Amino acid sequence: MQYAELVERFIDATYPRATIAVVAGSTARGERTRTSDIDLLLLGEELFDDESQTSAAATHEFDGEVIEVFAYTPEGFREWAGRGIAQHRPVILHMLVEGTVVRDDGSSPSLRAHWGAILDAGPSLEDDESAFRRYVITDVLDDLRDATDPLERHVLASLLFERVAELMLLTEGRWIATGKWLPRRLRALSAERAAALGTPLIAGDLAAFAERVEEELGRAGGRVQAGFVR
Repeated sequence: MQYAELVERFIDATYPRATIAVVAGSTARGERTRTSDIDLLLLGEELFDDESQTSAAATHEFDGEVIEVFAYTPEGFREWAGRGIAQHRPVILHMLVEGTVVRDDGSSPSLRAHWGAILDAGPSLEDDESAFRRYVITDVLDDLRDATDPLERHVLASLLFERVAELMLLTEGRWIATGKWLPRRLRALSAERAAALGTPLIAGDLAAFAERVEEELGRAGGRVQAGFVR
């Protein structure tokens, strides 16, 4: 990998006791852009000077590159991985499993196999969470249809896309994401359904967009409104 040598120098200078290092994101995929940083996952039993510290997330500048560091002891990694799974967005698991290993103490294959199996299994959407998500979507959808202020309509439509996309993914047992990764995950699920939802939104046809939202809401179990207890 093009940036392996720079990453090794950075680790030696900042986290020399890291025993596993994984470069993730666009750098690992060979898809860097002008503003790309280097996403770096670090693991180590004695990673921090403070023995009570188990995790750190920090942004560094090193040799003209911005490096986003996610550093964990084994205990800290398990804790934060569990949080990500509970939120249906296990970012550090994707980094570990899908990134490029640039430092290894020999344990990364078993770690990647263990956590990779959990990623492959996908999230579990319980009935009560599904109902709550559909309740929120129902409410925002009705607000969008009633709104007349252009800015309000824009904000509501953006929020609605995010909420519906998450529901679509979770209903199909897929992990959710934020930012640019949300439409990417949606297209990976179904390019056709992603286009049906996104095309009217991009075109500013919010009436048609609302209809597509209603269709996806029905596919996931339907509107939730009167009688819902939260």
